[in-house]
Amino acid sequence: MSVWEYILLFVSVILGGTVAFFTQNYNKSVLQLILSFVGAYILGISVLHLMPGVFSTHDHYIGMWILIGFFVQIVLEQLSGGVEHGHIHPSHHASSSFAIQVMIGLCVHAFLEGMPLENYGDFHTHVHGDNHGHNHLIYGIVLHKAPAAFVLVLLLQLSKFRRSIVIACLLFFALMSPLGAFLGHTLEVNGLLGADTMRKLIALVIGSFLHISTTILFEIENPGHHSISLRKLAVIAFGLLLALLTVEV
Repeated sequence: MSVWEYILLFVSVILGGTVAFFTQNYNKSVLQLILSFVGAYILGISVLHLMPGVFSTHDHYIGMWILIGFFVQIVLEQLSGGVEHGHIHPSHHASSSFAIQVMIGLCVHAFLEGMPLENYGDFHTHVHGDNHGHNHLIYGIVLHKAPAAFVLVLLLQLSKFRRSIVIACLLFFALMSPLGAFLGHTLEVNGLLGADTMRKLIALVIGSFLHISTTILFEIENPGHHSISLRKLAVIAFGLLLALLTVEV
């Protein structure tokens, strides 16, 4: 990873959270549309870019690691309360223990996602034979971390935390993916992170991405009605199309 990619990981979270500081009454429908695009895009890159790489060696157990990643994300969501999906639960706003759970869930998730980033370029080159277009993973992480930071700051503010504490939480969250990437790089340099382990880490991220994207996309517009508005359908199609257009031919 280059310096600008570390900066992008950090700044995207800061920007997402900063917007929330200046947002008194946010438009929930707009946030849902943004999340729908993000969900469609990370689903697209998971299927079109990440899965072909991890399955390229015909490892019969790699699918198990995807399922583990899916399950781990379910567990982490019990801590985060679905904040990464744009959920805010008013009943928990005054609970400091819930805020701690949210921070733990989001930070562990961000750290684990960051670990394969430092070496993903080499992995992409090994699988595809070139070093072009290997930023799909980092783009997917950036796109869903920014809305998560936005919702996290809103939640902390609604929970009446002091602004200094909210800023500290945002900075800590922003550091998690870069720190994960740095640890991945350190382990690789010291010979502790080989290609096989790298593939498993990416499989874990794929499982996490699949859970996040499907949770977003399967959310219905109105309770009791299994329908999707034309606007939401359009942004989903755009997200999938964008992922498709970046496939190497």
